[in-house]
Amino acid sequence: MHWRRLTVIFGAALALTACGGVQIAPQPQLPKALIDVLPAKVGLVIPAEQRNFTHTETRGGVAWTIMLGAGQQQFSRRVLESTFREVNEFTDLESARLIADLQALFEPKIEQFSFATAQETGGEYVAVTIRYRIDVYAPNGERFDSLTLTGYGTAPAEGLGSASPMEEASKSAMRDAAARFLTQFPSTEVAKVLGDGKRLEVTAEDAMRALTASGLRIEAVPIRISRRIDPSWRPGSPTANSSTPAPVAP
Repeated sequence: MHWRRLTVIFGAALALTACGGVQIAPQPQLPKALIDVLPAKVGLVIPAEQRNFTHTETRGGVAWTIMLGAGQQQFSRRVLESTFREVNEFTDLESARLIADLQALFEPKIEQFSFATAQETGGEYVAVTIRYRIDVYAPNGERFDSLTLTGYGTAPAEGLGSASPMEEASKSAMRDAAARFLTQFPSTEVAKVLGDGKRLEVTAEDAMRALTASGLRIEAVPIRISRRIDPSWRPGSPTANSSTPAPVAP
């Protein structure tokens, strides 16, 4: 680590402290998904707390405010619209239950947002982890399953302001989570039922399964701090259900 780089990093941190911290509102940039759309009509539920989701944290004397509400709405819409023939949006589960011809209801939620700053990675990059939970309900509002997935993103710190790399890393984490869902969702029981043109139905056995199992689970991988990240690694490289962190160069 060059002393000049350290001076720039800590100087930027002092400037951020003086001006009241960092605020970003990352919006996902998701390419068109090249997958087969399921012939199903579903409901998307985005309640108020998710529409206004904000993560606040003070790190190294700097106050961070990451406004994820607008990005969460765009993420949820793009993912479901890429998966199903028709998606109807609602602000609460009760409103969605009133629509008779829906085959399933989806309620995506951000469960956790965590990050590593350039100071913590030695000035090389910033890293972001976003963990999502997608509760899946039958049309009558009974929960059928609960799907979890985690997106990972990084961005180089050099040549960028303190806010810009964190925003880029957040967007990358959203893209990673979307890719994981779109590629792995077709193997779930939910997708099999909807792919057959059926409605989700919850039996007593289904209710117990929903409490103890998840059709799609990608465990969170802790961000491993290092002075230099392996340039060959890309977000999403760890396999599903892997507890192995992203590789870093010694």
